[in-house]
Amino acid sequence: MPSTLNAPGIYLEELPSGVHPITGVSTSDTAFVDWFPRGPVSTPTRITSFTEFTRVFGGLHAQSAASYAVLQYFQQGGAVAWVVRLADAGDTAAAMDIKDGASPAKKSLAVTAANPGAWGSNLQVAVTTSGSTFSIFVREVVSGRVVDAEVFRNLVRTPGAANSAIDVVNAGSRLIRLAAGVGTAGDPAGGAATATGEPDDTASPSPWAPMSTAGADTTALATNLGTKLDTAMKTLVSIEPFVFNLLCIPAMATLGAADQKALVAGAVTFCAAHQALLLVDPPATTTTPAAAQGLIGTAFDPSKDAACYYPRLLMPDPLAPGLMRNIGPSGVVAGIMARTDGTRGVWKAPAGIDAVVAGVSLAVPVTEADSGALNPLGINAFRSLPVIGNVVWGARTLFGADTRASEWKYVPVRRTALYLEQSLRAGLTWVVFEPNDEPLWSQVRLNVGAFMQDLFRKGAFQGTTPREAYFVRCDRTTTTQSDVDRGVVNILVGFAPLKPAEFVVIQIQQLAGQATA
Repeated sequence: MPSTLNAPGIYLEELPSGVHPITGVSTSDTAFVDWFPRGPVSTPTRITSFTEFTRVFGGLHAQSAASYAVLQYFQQGGAVAWVVRLADAGDTAAAMDIKDGASPAKKSLAVTAANPGAWGSNLQVAVTTSGSTFSIFVREVVSGRVVDAEVFRNLVRTPGAANSAIDVVNAGSRLIRLAAGVGTAGDPAGGAATATGEPDDTASPSPWAPMSTAGADTTALATNLGTKLDTAMKTLVSIEPFVFNLLCIPAMATLGAADQKALVAGAVTFCAAHQALLLVDPPATTTTPAAAQGLIGTAFDPSKDAACYYPRLLMPDPLAPGLMRNIGPSGVVAGIMARTDGTRGVWKAPAGIDAVVAGVSLAVPVTEADSGALNPLGINAFRSLPVIGNVVWGARTLFGADTRASEWKYVPVRRTALYLEQSLRAGLTWVVFEPNDEPLWSQVRLNVGAFMQDLFRKGAFQGTTPREAYFVRCDRTTTTQSDVDRGVVNILVGFAPLKPAEFVVIQIQQLAGQATA
């Protein structure tokens, strides 16, 4: 009501509707954790193409199983990846000193590559001076070709100044970092000697100084790899409020069975806490269906928050022309899940004749009998079908063994539930600290109901009517006075999930000859 009603007339007032639309979160943003040849360390980075991945993390590398998984993810239809690079003590950054122009024996600025790795050895730096300021030029040269370059002009050494070299370069450079040296007077000179003229990509090499200390890649990555992967994986908590939906750690498959089992257990716990699904790769030694069956209980335990696909796959190796690379299927499957989510929805099983795997072949053939032995245990097979090609031919979680009769047997059912959990968690943040009574409960029912009704219209649930497909409860039956006194509001959301048609039974009956009139 208006604060004052003095003059007769009509007063208008806008009332809040109580509508807080709930927007569905992403369903197939995929996190990849591994060693990569370059890029920020232990810092989850959002990547939207393999070209961007190559620029930031160095692209394919024979030592990085996940680099091939990322390539396959984007080739199969993936859209967003969160990449986490782990590093080892053997990963060191290239470095050089920029000398003091007034006193060349002193170090004015210490330059290091932006992150560790042998890639930094390709960097070159030049400096030009102009009165009281100087400029720094940086370029990355690979096989005689400039692949990246940066320029920072009108810099000073004064700490805290708006154009302080250390502040400007460290905030804006993709290639280098600066630190203060021991020099106290004069401006920097380029490399080992003062540079003359403004260099550019075609300039004489003389103004450019290479890194005097080469960068290096680790040669002992396997040491404590499981612990390193576990630590790197847990940095994904820093991406909030963003989410990841799928987790791939291809390097797990290179560990021994005991180490892999421990890491898978930790990754499953982590995924469960963040409403995500872990895609587990079988080791390269898993070359028979019997070996795949033996993974359960040895390399990993059954879990509703993980799925495993067999066999491993072969792809042409760009790093070794003419040869095939044996890769884990997690990146491929994540890409197919993303593609299926985009065309059909997260509730559609990422399997069947629509789940064609392009550009790869099966490391070992899988027969119908092989699939029939693996599927009841909760291990999904790839099949090669005539005309159609290689396809994903299974849609079960690692909790999908027939003997368990679990409600989380199927991948699409579990992923739909995780999608609902993430979306409702993000969409109901506004409820916290609101007065806990019927007006709040009715708003919750309104907003959650609208969200579920929209999904029902899209075909996400079983049933022909909303009553058959879902329900939303938030009232005195879910939130008692005792709950209110403790500051708790309980919201109960139920849904009837769509389950994939795994077994299509066709009954054929021969009709006896019919007498005609």
